[in-house]
Amino acid sequence: MDRASTSITLELDSLRALGSWAADCAERALPVYERQVPADARPRAAIEGLRAFASGGKRTARLRSLAWAAYAAAGEAGDPAAAAAARAASLAAAVAYTHPLATAHQTKHLLCPPAYAALAWELAQAGDPEIGHAEIRWAIERSTPEVQGILRQLPARLAGKGRLDVLLYELDGGVRSRIFPQGA
Repeated sequence: MDRASTSITLELDSLRALGSWAADCAERALPVYERQVPADARPRAAIEGLRAFASGGKRTARLRSLAWAAYAAAGEAGDPAAAAAARAASLAAAVAYTHPLATAHQTKHLLCPPAYAALAWELAQAGDPEIGHAEIRWAIERSTPEVQGILRQLPARLAGKGRLDVLLYELDGGVRSRIFPQGA
């Protein structure tokens, strides 16, 4: 953690709004996981747990357990696209536990559910980057003013080299500005 980080404003209602957006984005990738591992409901349960929190429920230890279970499902998936979809669900559920710190780590924490969902669809479609760009555009279009406000309190993502880093960077810039990155 960056010791020089500052606190941001992050109320429970803000986490609920963020959770709703993260659930919407991650849920779109569940079919990628469920086609590969139809008998495993852990990623879907994580999304359902997040939806219960986002609609006014308590932030419970059960939600944290659901997030970890979906993360374990990602490790067991045996398929990169399915693993990315399960990670999207896991990280979406974990959004409820975002810390009110202005760090690059928290920026990534908020953006990973839609970025992993985009990566899941892209990998499921033979690595077609246009599929990933379309998912990023979808996530940007559905980001609410509250999501944008939270993200604007955090440091911007730097461009990276890996595909996930590229998706995170495009998503970050797009949500902050509501301007769609080239290609997205």
